[in-house]
Amino acid sequence: MTGFTVDRRGALALGLGGAATLALPAWAQQAAAAPLETAVDTIVADFMRAFETPGIAVAIVRKDQPVWLKSYGVRTMGRPDPVDVHTRFGIASNSKAFTAAALAMLVEEGKIGWDDRLTQHLPDFKMADPAVTTLFNVRDLLVHRSGLPLGAGDLLYFPRSNRTAQDAIRALQFLQPVRPFRGGYDYDNILYIVAGALIERVSGLSWRDFIRTRMLEPMGMVDAVPSLELLRTKNVAGRHARLGPPVRGVGPMKVIQPDESPVVDPGAGINASVTDIAKWLQVQLALGELPGGKKLWSKESAAEMWTPQVVVSSSDGATDLNPARPIMSGYALGWFVQDFRARRLISHSGGLSGQVTQTALIPSAGVGVAVFSNTEDSVSGGIRNAILDHLLGAPAYDWVGSYVARNKLAAESMAAAMGDGDANRPKGGPSLPLAAYAGRYRDAWYGDITVALRGDTLHIDFAPHPQFASVLDPWGPDAFRTRMAPGKGEDALVSFVVKDGKVAGVTMKALSPIADFSYDYHHLNFAPVR
Repeated sequence: MTGFTVDRRGALALGLGGAATLALPAWAQQAAAAPLETAVDTIVADFMRAFETPGIAVAIVRKDQPVWLKSYGVRTMGRPDPVDVHTRFGIASNSKAFTAAALAMLVEEGKIGWDDRLTQHLPDFKMADPAVTTLFNVRDLLVHRSGLPLGAGDLLYFPRSNRTAQDAIRALQFLQPVRPFRGGYDYDNILYIVAGALIERVSGLSWRDFIRTRMLEPMGMVDAVPSLELLRTKNVAGRHARLGPPVRGVGPMKVIQPDESPVVDPGAGINASVTDIAKWLQVQLALGELPGGKKLWSKESAAEMWTPQVVVSSSDGATDLNPARPIMSGYALGWFVQDFRARRLISHSGGLSGQVTQTALIPSAGVGVAVFSNTEDSVSGGIRNAILDHLLGAPAYDWVGSYVARNKLAAESMAAAMGDGDANRPKGGPSLPLAAYAGRYRDAWYGDITVALRGDTLHIDFAPHPQFASVLDPWGPDAFRTRMAPGKGEDALVSFVVKDGKVAGVTMKALSPIADFSYDYHHLNFAPVR
């Protein structure tokens, strides 16, 4: 995502458990006092039933106690192969904490400094504003305060394309900020690609090799690989999504295929089992120390990585639908940091097409939890919260009912905006003959699109993403909508800027109000190629 973090569809997919109620069900009351396995079994079963979830895997780490691992359901709908504790999932943006830890190790070795100007190490790095280029430091790569908008540049490498890290670095100078440098939080993936390039530049190892030899192998994460491309096993979780109609995020569950590009590996590439991730959580809670006493990083670096650098959100706290809503949330180095049930929660989520994963640490309680799911629905976050509540002895709460209720409200909002996909077609249409819209158009950071008239219908082709090829249906004044093949991409609203009887430019936005932010069509600005 696909956002490579929990995408917006994850919070909006329809729950299938009927009308939601926040009256505390019997299972929630019983789970609060039940043994761990009974409690987790009940929590997971209830979520899987409510959301038609194919498979779940869970890891729980507790101080001075054995690691608790369990799996549920099947890897892929319609097939009998079960999820087990060695089934590999794409952990997506949970990979960001590994990249941050890799940089911390290089800081301790004296090869870089957190406050080094980035151009000292990557002279070809360039932002749109030369002053920002000069000020940009190593730490700024990790904390989502660059001034770039949410998901800026994600269409370079999502869905899958042949773009390289150098393409991402080159694109930065053409991506326009929406706020001052260090002026606030907007999540991005592209700067983690730059962080991977920095690791290679200063260590002499590719990001993949550094993560594998310096981190995965020392931690004994034998199931894990730093990229989907390196998976050599059949024990892999499938991908599932709701493809509509009318839009992705609603409708029946379907099997889909992975579509992430390897270039984004430093921000989203690691594939691992819950057996692996439990070892990662243990090292995090041990502040970088391996079971044998060797340190991958120091406690000072651990503190650095867990120190918030930018405010993500603030609120008045708990609500009826979310009793754990934080008063304050911040982003540190590859981790979110917030209050949860009056304790500090260190966490991240990861969203890919068809999978969502969660990792969470409560250092004061010596607790770590991971929940992996093979669906885009928001089940893994709810399961995580319910398990944390059980481990902390928090008051019993119906997390299933809460998530179903939130999804119902979001689905109603989406239906009001979209109708059945065609019912809300805007008035108006083309002001020019269809042939006048045909041509090649170029965006400086993305590349080219081609619009052609075939018979009496316009068609659009995206050079970087051939899978987006589509007809164009009239959809308002000088605007058209795509109708991409199911599962190939989010449909776009394509608007032509007409001046003096000619097309002067093309802009786009996602048609769906719940489209994942990685479909950042709205950052594109195409000009005719004469």
